[in-house]
Amino acid sequence: MKYSQRAQAISPFFAMAFGEKAAQLEAQGKHVVKLNIGEPDFGAPPDVLLAMQHLAVNAPLPYTSALGLPELRAAIAGFYKTAHQIELDPQRIVVTAGASAALMLLSAAFVDEGDNVIMADPSYPCNKQFIKSFGGKVQLVPTQADSRFQLNMPLLEQHWQSGTRGLMLATPSNPTGTAIAADELAAMCQFARSKGAWRIVDEIYLNLHHSEAESQPMSVLAYDDEALVINSFSKYFGMTGWRLGWCVVPARAVEVMERLAQNYYICPSTLAQKAALQCFTPSSIAVCESRRATLIARKKLILTGLQKCGLDVPVHPDGAFYVYIDVSSTGLSAMTFCERVLQEVHVALTPGNDFGEYQGDQYVRLSFASAESELEEGLHRLAIFMNRLQSPLRT
Repeated sequence: MKYSQRAQAISPFFAMAFGEKAAQLEAQGKHVVKLNIGEPDFGAPPDVLLAMQHLAVNAPLPYTSALGLPELRAAIAGFYKTAHQIELDPQRIVVTAGASAALMLLSAAFVDEGDNVIMADPSYPCNKQFIKSFGGKVQLVPTQADSRFQLNMPLLEQHWQSGTRGLMLATPSNPTGTAIAADELAAMCQFARSKGAWRIVDEIYLNLHHSEAESQPMSVLAYDDEALVINSFSKYFGMTGWRLGWCVVPARAVEVMERLAQNYYICPSTLAQKAALQCFTPSSIAVCESRRATLIARKKLILTGLQKCGLDVPVHPDGAFYVYIDVSSTGLSAMTFCERVLQEVHVALTPGNDFGEYQGDQYVRLSFASAESELEEGLHRLAIFMNRLQSPLRT
């Protein structure tokens, strides 16, 4: 039995690999502080859980349209209006089996063999795997702290090629939590559009911004109505295991997306879709906003604690629940740092090798999606590790 070249070329996902190592330590009775996975500890809002319990035993759960329940598509459109002041035709919204399925559909719809697609280095590793799986060539553009680890117009103009057919952005991003300024985002999208290239914008963390003001940041759709937007119920609504997401596409692309979804997975989970209608009640939104405020407090705790440990975070995040730590001052590579921290003080982190090729072995991602008590314990253990590292002769 021979595996495809595509399967053999897929790189391991180190965040999950370190999760498996952490599980092995826990099986030995160790308490591991897991700061490696981007999974909120909150879970779904109470209204959603109650709806799911009722629906599971009382409602028929047949296939839905491949595009998703009409009422859920309408509810998502309503969310864009209330949260982002954008009037959106519900017909343009495609409900998917997680944001990953949204990216799969978009890749299948827009990527041809040999197409060059630009994205930032660092970026979420699975994004480039989808592009490659449909024959695209991923061009990773090195970014640094001075551009907040994001693409900008100078970088885009410098690296654009004649064969470039697409641009993929994430704001706020994983692994850095940094956002692209509105004027820069608009300019890049306009530039790509002028070149006839599509724009995929990952807005999974958009509603987990760190502004303490009530107003939400604008979606890219405010600047580029034909951008291909990806979002999810996983992060803001805390529904990672529900595998439910959506994308927004131009009206003319809906039919293509429907055909692809019909063939790839029939439809998203009917139970998850029906329960997700309760995400958009005033009480659920209030719960999610309260949790966002909690994440802002956790960020402050983490940044203060890392500074005391002597670990540098060159760019503070604008959203999501990640910090990108520069460990070069320790003299250890990111992989070695994560291995030693896990084995010596039982804290699980993710090496930057997951997220990019340029300076990936210099950075480590920490997720502060865990409870405050776990974060405090993790910081305490990191301080112990750093103290040992700086004073190896001390007992």
